[in-house]
Amino acid sequence: MPTIPRRRRSPEEVAAAAPVNGTKRVLLAAPRGYCAGVDRAVIAVEKALEHYGSPVYVRKQIVHNVHVVSSLEAKGAIFVEETDEVPEGSLVIFSAHGVSPAVVESAEERGLRTIDATCPLVTKVHKEAVRFAKDDFDILLIGHDGHEEVEGTAGEAPDHIQIINGPHEVDQVTVRDPEKVIWLSQTTLSVDETMETVRLLKQRFPTLQDPPSDDICYATTNRQVAIKKISPQAELVIVVGSANSSNSVRLVEVALEYGAKASYRVDFANEVDETWFEGVATVGVTSGASVPEVLVQDVLRLLADYGYGSVEEVVTAEEDLLFSLPKELRATLKQAGDVSRALGGRKSRS
Repeated sequence: MPTIPRRRRSPEEVAAAAPVNGTKRVLLAAPRGYCAGVDRAVIAVEKALEHYGSPVYVRKQIVHNVHVVSSLEAKGAIFVEETDEVPEGSLVIFSAHGVSPAVVESAEERGLRTIDATCPLVTKVHKEAVRFAKDDFDILLIGHDGHEEVEGTAGEAPDHIQIINGPHEVDQVTVRDPEKVIWLSQTTLSVDETMETVRLLKQRFPTLQDPPSDDICYATTNRQVAIKKISPQAELVIVVGSANSSNSVRLVEVALEYGAKASYRVDFANEVDETWFEGVATVGVTSGASVPEVLVQDVLRLLADYGYGSVEEVVTAEEDLLFSLPKELRATLKQAGDVSRALGGRKSRS
């Protein structure tokens, strides 16, 4: 049975349902949206399509965003779950979330040409796992079981890694030697929840070692800091991002934890429910690290239609990080004379 489109309530109807006390405004988080790793991965697919032609296969979603994936599909990218779905000898790109050595071996066995678009910050965690497994540590990987990034990291040292989904699982952890334990983490987690998990783990294992550097990536941290500043002032926070984007989902949770009366995640502006605006003077807006800015601007235009035309950008950090494109692609681009793009992607916005 076809779905009957919901009639959108007018600004006047919304105002009549619950008058607003105060001037309507938007607090727009900065940083928000694309991080350097996402930018690099998306450009990698675009440039591969441009230089090799379609089809270009991508294992898993290149980044966790519905709009980005559908846009790349329209350009000729074909997304698959596993490498055995890729015709032998074809080109396949590994997503920004990283893959395990077993996936790399599978691709080699099928004679696939590969481009590894793993975010360099995820690669760093992989190298940490290999290093500490070699030294025979028990590795406690804080992250979400089943997430592509966690699967890839755990695959580096499956005999040494235990996945800890959060504070509630700390009591279940067992290790061989409490003196040789280290924790690592998925890069897109809630900073607060991760540190609470670490605190509880250290109560059980006082000599638990920290990773050589922070595993939660700069972009995840920066976006959470920005929404923490906005949330106490906002009756409503709208997070633009997809349901399978861990960092986007965390932003909704952080907004509620830090004082927002309501917080919702949307992929597109047309998913915003105008009843959310009833009695709301201040709306906070942000987006996950895999979200292009165009989707945020669509939400801002919708908000303006409902009287939220005053937009104040709340800046808590500046980002100017660039990552070079995958080495397999850089060589091709240099040969083609596309030197500037071979060396880096678009500048990560603040």
